Amino acid sequence: MNLETLLQEYAHDRRCFSIADRITASQPQATALKGLQGSAAPFIVFAIFNHPAASQLNHIVVLRDAEEAAYFHNSLENISGALNLFYFPSSFKNKKNFRLLNPSHVMLRTECLTRFSNPLGNNRVGAVITYPEALFEKVVLPKAIASSIISIKQGDTIDPNGIYEKLVGYGFNRTDFVYEPGQFAVRGGILDIYSYGNEKPYRVELFGNEVDSIRIFDPETQLSERKLLQVNIIPNVETQFEDGDKVSLLEFLPENTVVWTEDWEFIKGKIAIQEEEFRVWSSTAEVPKDPEETEDISEKKETSEEDFVPAAVIEEQVRQRQVVEFGHRFYFTPANDQRATILFQTKEQPAFNRQFDLLIRNLKEYETKKYNIYLFAENPKQLERLHSIFVDLKAEISIIPIPTSIHEGFIDDDLQLVCYTDHQIFQRYHKYKVKQAFSKNKALTLKMLRELQPGDFVTHIDHGVGVYSGLQKIEVNGKMQEAVRILYRDNDLLYVNISSLHKISKYSGKEGTVPKMNKLGSDVWNKLKDKTKRQVKDIATDLIKLYAKRKAQEGFAHHPDNYLQTELEASFIYEDTPDQARATEDVKRDMEKPSPMDRLVCGDVGFGKTEVAVRAAFKTCCDGKQAAVLVPTTILAYQHYKTFGERLKDFPVTVDFINRFKSSKERKETLQKVAEGKIDIIIGTHALLNKEVKFKDLGLMIIDEEQKFGVAAKEKLKQLRTTVDSLTLTATPIPRTLQFSLMGARDLSIINTPPPNRQPIQTEVMVFNEDAIRDIIYYETERGGQVFFIHNRVKGLAEMKALIQHLCPDLSIAYAHGQMEGDQLEDTILDFMDKKYDVLVCTNIVESGVDIPNVNTIIVNNAHQFGLSDLHQLRGRVGRSNKKAFCYLFAPPMSTLPADSRKRLTTLEQYSELGSGFQIAMRDLDIRGAGNMLGGEQSGFIAEIGFEMYQKILDEAIRELKRTEFKELFKAEIQQQDDFVSDCSIDTDLEILIPDDYVESITERLSLYSRLDNCETENDLEAFHQELSDRFGPVPPPVEDLFTTVRCRKLAVALGFEKMLLRNETLRCFFVGNPDSPYFQGEVFNGILKFLQTGTNKAKLKQVGKNGILVVEQVRSMADLHDFLARMSKSVSS
Repeated sequence: MNLETLLQEYAHDRRCFSIADRITASQPQATALKGLQGSAAPFIVFAIFNHPAASQLNHIVVLRDAEEAAYFHNSLENISGALNLFYFPSSFKNKKNFRLLNPSHVMLRTECLTRFSNPLGNNRVGAVITYPEALFEKVVLPKAIASSIISIKQGDTIDPNGIYEKLVGYGFNRTDFVYEPGQFAVRGGILDIYSYGNEKPYRVELFGNEVDSIRIFDPETQLSERKLLQVNIIPNVETQFEDGDKVSLLEFLPENTVVWTEDWEFIKGKIAIQEEEFRVWSSTAEVPKDPEETEDISEKKETSEEDFVPAAVIEEQVRQRQVVEFGHRFYFTPANDQRATILFQTKEQPAFNRQFDLLIRNLKEYETKKYNIYLFAENPKQLERLHSIFVDLKAEISIIPIPTSIHEGFIDDDLQLVCYTDHQIFQRYHKYKVKQAFSKNKALTLKMLRELQPGDFVTHIDHGVGVYSGLQKIEVNGKMQEAVRILYRDNDLLYVNISSLHKISKYSGKEGTVPKMNKLGSDVWNKLKDKTKRQVKDIATDLIKLYAKRKAQEGFAHHPDNYLQTELEASFIYEDTPDQARATEDVKRDMEKPSPMDRLVCGDVGFGKTEVAVRAAFKTCCDGKQAAVLVPTTILAYQHYKTFGERLKDFPVTVDFINRFKSSKERKETLQKVAEGKIDIIIGTHALLNKEVKFKDLGLMIIDEEQKFGVAAKEKLKQLRTTVDSLTLTATPIPRTLQFSLMGARDLSIINTPPPNRQPIQTEVMVFNEDAIRDIIYYETERGGQVFFIHNRVKGLAEMKALIQHLCPDLSIAYAHGQMEGDQLEDTILDFMDKKYDVLVCTNIVESGVDIPNVNTIIVNNAHQFGLSDLHQLRGRVGRSNKKAFCYLFAPPMSTLPADSRKRLTTLEQYSELGSGFQIAMRDLDIRGAGNMLGGEQSGFIAEIGFEMYQKILDEAIRELKRTEFKELFKAEIQQQDDFVSDCSIDTDLEILIPDDYVESITERLSLYSRLDNCETENDLEAFHQELSDRFGPVPPPVEDLFTTVRCRKLAVALGFEKMLLRNETLRCFFVGNPDSPYFQGEVFNGILKFLQTGTNKAKLKQVGKNGILVVEQVRSMADLHDFLARMSKSVSS
């Protein structure tokens, strides 16, 4: 509503009427809008867009570069909510390569061109926002696009084979599942198509030849999202019509299109540069050798000058239209024509450097002048934060909040408006959003890691490590079933029933190591399991004892937040992620409790753990106490000192550090100040734990990367922890399952999401080229930044340094590697942090956590020799401030690389975002780092038994401890979950499987089996059932039986059965294996006995050896079995 009022002001502005008059004149003429600053231009464009006099006109807005265009498009879309605004990018992946296409951009172009090629009557289509590189490319003729659209309506009768042929003819590829534009898949009566004109694919369900329903679905989960009545399938306009006639974008757009431009001279210059680049490229471009390689849909087979429009021609075409210019310099508008220039009095939003008193003073001035004040923020929470800061500082200002974002704030003196943006007030990077086509690489990540491929190592909880060799159909009493085949040592085979899939897991140990395979029937595996369990128990016992001690002690309860705390939190330059906000809340809540805090915050590098620590340290200072920050290395101490100092410079706290770079005199002085309480936050290495360090009043201990400290330091910390609040930060991602088991010992906060407005890192793969290296390094140093050059051979480092020094003689260059003396290495890196060097040539030692915000370019030489997670970690070293970051991967020409290296590099190139790729890196870290979680000696076991199995054993061990030694401490918890059986295996001779004609792909079948097997609750099962019918059509009876099997297993565990056999319509249920178990005196067993006497006449108890068996006759199907168990369970619980 507030936004409406603001837009109305512009709609009624007389200057907008005069612009509308000029652009609706019969003769083309140019108009200049002088004095538009900040994001005032999108408001004017929208006012004209909606103006009654100009309601039939289409618009094209040409900005100076891709980024400006994206921001302009976002601002315009946010304020207008209009759906017919199109961002029109260039179709190439990078500016200097005219063959590689960017699928997302092609999709956006296709969507835009399709809408404009087919205007309904003489109505207008909308507005296009674009930039020079995109104008430079020609586009297909409107009629060519219109004729190649395939339309499908609900209720139509279609010829499926005809449609498949057409799709193949238009260059679509048939796959098992669609995950990127230009693919289609057929499964039974379901047709999935990923058209180029939409960011998500379509699913068409056929009933015979009739279209039963059409839905949009998400390529990642493959689940439907919403229904549609009709869809248009559009082929790739960039590659499909290569031989057809092409025209420039301005010729393509309807006659009545108004051109808006910002600084045409600059735009023209950019197009001229593109012409030159194309000439250079076409004379040097290598011709793809192997036609197989270029079959990729995202490559243009050939490009010639015919595909582009020279700057002079474009300018001529612009002159034939109505032109509106804004910006600082005007090109088309005659300088002496007074009527052609329309004046605006706007100013940019001033910079307040996060000083709220300045902001408040400024707003009050405008309020007294009767200006309306609008505040824009994408996240409504930011508006609340600002409000609470104003309330705390007793500032009474009437502000109109608008929960959407514009790129730059401005002040309009004519309309008496102030529009400020929250990201500028807080100096936060503002990120633009562009629709992304889904790319295969995103689909690859986690699913690929979990999926079993024949030849993978797997661990079976009872039999150990073997090799998975596929699914096999087995005949049981004349019925078909499917089982997983595992190969053990000496070619022994084990068939695992699909209802026991949860017992096997993919083996993940250190990458590149081959595990020892076990022999079936030997006791080696069980011994190893027991040994691991014993070790785990020892460690867990210590942790739980510490926990008990802490719970019993009294500590200091901090006071609730004051306004300084709110102000500190609001001035964070990134937006808080939900995880981060939750972690901060948890920490503060713990600090406000009387018992000492012991919280562990885990999150990947760059996910904002340090920010949580800064806030906690500040909270303790607000209560007049001191905070100590303990770090493992000298470099980190200095780095944290910089971070804390920078964040807290506007607040009344003093931060200092001690490490070996300070002379003993300086150290003494620092420690003296700590003892007198003159230093609020002290940062240091383990030297802080020395006896000589005395605190005046220590309120909080922050420990960074605890796993890297020695045993003695850890012992000291343990004693401290029982009395002082402590917060531990770690970047080793702790696997989900470990969290639950450790919950008893430590409070845990996990930060799993990357900050939303971190800049994506622009990644390019190139061939080693000295000129390119020189350009890259100079570009970065000229904007005041520094460069990492990664060369992973210690021997060649000095030569590499000499080569770069030769290319850039005026820059200072250092090199560093892990084999240097510790002190020398630290000195080099610290000098680099102090900006004494411009370039650091080093091995991949930087991957382990050196955080230097001023480095925004990283060059990786021989990138094809790195693993994916290493490359990801390396790239995570840049882009840590709000400057644009670049990552260049040097590798030999793609055509000479093996397929997997090529895949790795292209995956990385397309994943410029943080986030998704971290999962890849995380898996690696899981394996490398999980050992330290409980103590150094664990990693050996993980390598032998595989990571997932290690987690299972850990869970069991902790559960046993809670039931034996620490019964009292966990009384409440045990009563809730006293189960005697943890698992039940079901063996039947019924046909229970997913038929081949329902799901063809073997890998997908296995993945579905294991997902079904891991469904925990009834809700999970129902959701999974829905997914199957959505993706593959109605669920057949054998699959329904599979669902029933899982339900039966849950009931059987609750009733205390370890195993159930269903053969020849007779069911045998085996009770708990241990005849002395308290189970036989418990309520459940008595309930079963009662049920046998009164509730059924088909069942009887039998004694076999020491154990009892329940035998039930006439169980003909899974439904009968479920019915029987459900009746028994109901009778027992009543």
